[in-house]
Amino acid sequence: MSNTLIKTDSTTPNSEQKPEIICLENIFKVYGMGETEVHALSAINLAINKGEYCAIMGPSGSGKSTAMNIIGCLDRPSAGNYYLDNVNVAQMNDEELAHIRNKKLGFVFQQFHLLTQLTALENVMLPMLYAGVKPKERKERAAEALIKVGLEQRLNNKPTQLSGGQQQRVAIARAIVNRPVVLLADEPTGALDSRTTQEVLDIFTELNSTGITVVMVTHETEVASQTKRIVWFRDGEVVHSHLTPEELHQLVVS
Repeated sequence: MSNTLIKTDSTTPNSEQKPEIICLENIFKVYGMGETEVHALSAINLAINKGEYCAIMGPSGSGKSTAMNIIGCLDRPSAGNYYLDNVNVAQMNDEELAHIRNKKLGFVFQQFHLLTQLTALENVMLPMLYAGVKPKERKERAAEALIKVGLEQRLNNKPTQLSGGQQQRVAIARAIVNRPVVLLADEPTGALDSRTTQEVLDIFTELNSTGITVVMVTHETEVASQTKRIVWFRDGEVVHSHLTPEELHQLVVS
C-alpha cells in the first residue's frame, strides 16, 4: 500500500513502535469551499494508548462525530496524519480503508443495524465472511463472542425475538468477533433504558479489562463517567484531552 507509513521516531529510526494505538497529528477537516467552507476540525492532536477506555464528548457541532468518523476510517482528514496501530491511514484509498476497518476496528452504533432475516449467530458471523474466515471457524467464533456477552441461550433467535438490550449485545459480539485492536462505540446506549444501559456498559468494562481499547462517543455524563478518560471537544478542537470522571462533573456543572 503506497500510503502505509510506519510511525517511528525520526531521531531513532530503529526505535520500538509507539504505545499509541490511535494517534491523530495536526488533523484538519474542512467541508465545502469558499463562502460555504466549514472547518469541522482544526489542528487536532490526540493520542490514545493500547488498552485505554475513553469517552469523547462535546456539544453539538463540536467536531466529536467528525473525529470519530476519521478514527473509524469512515472519512479522511483534509490534512494531517492519522496513525492506527502505528500505520498512517490518513490518505488510504477506499479499498485500503475497508480492509483496515474489517481487520482492525469493531463498531457499535446507537441503532443496532442487525439483519432481521438472520439469527444472532448468523449476524455475528457476517464480518468473518468478508474477512475470509472458513465456515467452521466462523460459527465457532461467533458462538464464542455471543457467549462472552451473555447470549448463549439466544444464538438462534432473530432480532425481532430479542429485546433492545439483547440486540445491542449481538451488535457488540459482531463488533469483537474479528478481534479488533479498537472497539468504537457511537452513542451505544442512546436507544436503551437505564437498566439496560448499565448492562451494556458493564460489557464494555469487561471487554476493556481483557485489553481491548474502547473509544466511545456519548452525550451522557453518566455514561462517560464509567470510562477512565474523557476527551472534550469544542468548536472543532480538543479543549480537554485527559478529563477524569470527577473533573467532567465539575466541567458540566460549571
